[in-house]
Formats: sequence, structure tokens, C-alpha cells
Amino acid sequence: MKRLALLALLLALPVAARAEYPERPIRVIVPFPAGGVTDVVARLAAERLTADLGQQVIVDNKAGAGGVIGGEFVAKAPPDGYTLLFTTPNHTINAALRGKMPYEHRKGLTPISTVGQVPMLLVSHPSLPVSDFPGFVDYARKNPGKINVSHAGNGTLPHVTMELLMVKERMQVTNVPYRGAAPALADLVAGQVQAKLDTYTTSAQFVADKRLRPLAVTSAKRLKQLPEVATVMETVPGFEGYLWMGIMAPAGTPPAVIDKLAIASRRAVERPEVQARFDKDGVEPASSTPAEFKALVSREIAQWRDLAKQANIKIE
Repeated sequence: MKRLALLALLLALPVAARAEYPERPIRVIVPFPAGGVTDVVARLAAERLTADLGQQVIVDNKAGAGGVIGGEFVAKAPPDGYTLLFTTPNHTINAALRGKMPYEHRKGLTPISTVGQVPMLLVSHPSLPVSDFPGFVDYARKNPGKINVSHAGNGTLPHVTMELLMVKERMQVTNVPYRGAAPALADLVAGQVQAKLDTYTTSAQFVADKRLRPLAVTSAKRLKQLPEVATVMETVPGFEGYLWMGIMAPAGTPPAVIDKLAIASRRAVERPEVQARFDKDGVEPASSTPAEFKALVSREIAQWRDLAKQANIKIE
């Protein structure tokens, strides 16, 4: 009997050795509510990863605390590649601006790859007497604090980006926090506030109907959907601002798993049907290596920490 048991064990070893990741479904945590651009891109990426990896990739929304709840869930998950995080600049903003975090950003999570990025579009209500970004800056300087700029809440990318613009352009606007991007945009369209850093996807119809006026885009190049709208960089050299979206894993995930996911993510972004959908939604494809993604995270954390000191910003 002992010999038979030993033989069975030896026969089983090659099977175990041949087992490759992934062997079961993968869960991708989106730390924001369903329906937003991050959720849409995550689900599109999950669909392509499913086809590439041969296992179901399931998106699970765990919203709250500006992305902290979902981030903590993944950071404390087993580092086996079966629980991933689909995150945004909130990851770096939280690391820089929050006084206390339930996990350590750079030690708790490992970057895999960025997937896409969305530049922000500065839009204004027609009642604001400006037609472009230089005019916006000039008006803000001459009327400090009189332009009310809505955003989805303190510590969100539009909030800190506008704070950064104020520092760089020596102007003063009033940032008005809302409980989400939708009400912030609704009040702009209604004329309750005068401007907002939004995205082309959510502002496009209002711009087409002339209910909002596009002033500038934060990408390196002008949007092909709005070629007449200048970039902020044309006024502020070197200034870029993107809502990037990328995949991370718990720290300690095997390098072979990280590499396999990074390669699959890049292949997903390169698919013609994915790029066509991105183009429709104003999303730019943006894959990266794990090292490149890690460098992006480090740069942004340093940038937001410098801004926090200059503008005295802190999120509780």
C-alpha cells in the first residue's frame, strides 16, 4: 500500500508542475461606483483579459472613502494574483494627502500596468465672460475667488489639479466640493457654479448643445474630438493632467504572475475593438510595464505632497 501511495504521489507531481496561473476566476476590485468612466474601462479590460487568460475576470465595485476601502481590501488580500485593484490617481492623492491610511500604498500594492488615461476638460458656464484658458486665468486674477469651480469632493483629481493650476498661475478660484461628479456637473449646467474640470465623455453633449463652453484640455496634445480647444500646456509649459487607470496586485504577488498580467493587459489595450471603444469615449490607450507604472506612482505622490505643503491641503 505504501508503494502504491508513493507511486500515486509521483504520478501527480508532473500534473502539479504543469499547472499555470490562472487556475480559477480573477476578481478585479474597482474602488468607485459602477457606471463611471473608470468602471466602464475596467469592465472592457476584464472582458479582454478573460479571453486572453482563459479564466473569468470579474469586476467587483467596492466604493467609499475616495478609493481607500477598495484599495485596503486588495492590499490585505492573499498575494496570489486572484484579487486585483483597478485604480486611478486617487491612489497617489490618498497617499500624499491623507493623514492616516489603513495600508501603506507603496508597500501594500504592486503596480502591474496602466490601461488607459482620460485628460480633463475645463468647461465653463456661458455666463462666465471668458472663451479660453488665458481668459480664464486673467479673469481669475482680476476677480480672486469669484469663479466657483465645482468638483466631486475634496481630494479628487479635479480638485487637486485645480489647486495645482492656482499655484502655477498665481490665480485664485473657489473650489466647491460636491458629493460626486454628477451633481457637480448638474450645478454647472444650471449656472450655480461657473466652471469645472470634467472629461470629454461627460461634457460632450453639453458642449455640443452650447450649454457649456470648453476652455482647455489637460492632455499633451489637443483632442481630435475638439481640435479647436487649446491645451493647458500651450499656456503653462509642461502641464499635463490625466485620469489614468491601471491594475495593481497585493504586494508579494509572484513576479511571474505580475509579468503575465502585464503582458495580457498590454495585449488587451492593443486590441482594435478596445481602441475603437476608447476612442468613442475619449479614452487614450496607455499600457506600461510594471516598472514604468511604479515610476508614475512615485512621481505623482511627490507632486501631490509638494502641492499639499504649498496650498495647505489635507484630507481627513
